[in-house]
Amino acid sequence: MNKALFFGFLVSLLGVSCTGKQSKNVAATVTKPNQVSVLIDDQLWNGEVGDTLRNKLATPFLGLPQEEPVLTLNQYPVKLLEGFTSNSRNIIIIKREPKSQFRIEENEYVNPQMVVHISGRTVQELLDSIQKNDSLIIQRIKTSEVRVYQQALKNDTLQNLTPLQERFGITMDVPARYKMVMSGKRFFWLKKEITSGNLSLIVYQLPLSKFKSSKISTRRIIKIRDSIGRIYIHGAVPRTYMMTEKAFTPYQFETEVAGVKAIETRGSWELSREFMGGPFLNYALIDKANNRVVFIEGFCYAPSKKKRDLMFELEAIIRSTRFVKK
Repeated sequence: MNKALFFGFLVSLLGVSCTGKQSKNVAATVTKPNQVSVLIDDQLWNGEVGDTLRNKLATPFLGLPQEEPVLTLNQYPVKLLEGFTSNSRNIIIIKREPKSQFRIEENEYVNPQMVVHISGRTVQELLDSIQKNDSLIIQRIKTSEVRVYQQALKNDTLQNLTPLQERFGITMDVPARYKMVMSGKRFFWLKKEITSGNLSLIVYQLPLSKFKSSKISTRRIIKIRDSIGRIYIHGAVPRTYMMTEKAFTPYQFETEVAGVKAIETRGSWELSREFMGGPFLNYALIDKANNRVVFIEGFCYAPSKKKRDLMFELEAIIRSTRFVKK
């Protein structure tokens, strides 16, 4: 997969209808993932409304060793909506107007696109709308970004994952640049080399009977992944292996992957006895139909790079997981 896919999302989705002055079959502007064009007048942006927007939507991305925002906000005056900014993939439009409203429109000007409209008669109405809907805005933009990336994957050369399908009964859309490191009955590992680092995807499973309930605790996740690291993921120096960083407690959430309940865990890993580390993203898929828990994890080593978008790539790939017959 070339760099244009990850950083550009070269989208070939075409619409058939028109809105306003533009045709929706115009592809959205090529941008990095998680970038948002905020159309708001300078007075509001430099005041309490702008501060609230940044505090809510540009909060730190969880699980990274260095702070990076969930969304990157780029501000433009509202009058530029008629220009190039209407081609942006993600747009938030904030206006002082007689009518107070909050709405989200998909593909309003181009395709693909997510446009958030926030208006109010007073500054307080704008603040209330942002504070009430901040989680929804992040969720909709993130979901859209993942969908766009996955669509781009379908147009690219993908890795042959027949061994994964035969041994684990799952498949994913993984770019061909990810190369096989290990393909065994109990453990599967793909790695992509990047400048001064790499990205990895690993898969393993355990019987559901190993867990007393469908709720898998953070402590149990740490214990399992540390045992996997000790067995399979070693450093260049003897007796070094990947383990969960002890200084930070990982974040855990309930989600859904491949149509089943999953436990999402984000945190940092480190190499024992070595000064190496980075972020990881672990999904425990509770596959009751086959009495097992499938673990799919992405982690990266990129000491000289920002890591938010790298972890986004791994998440998008993992969320393309599908169950198939062995």
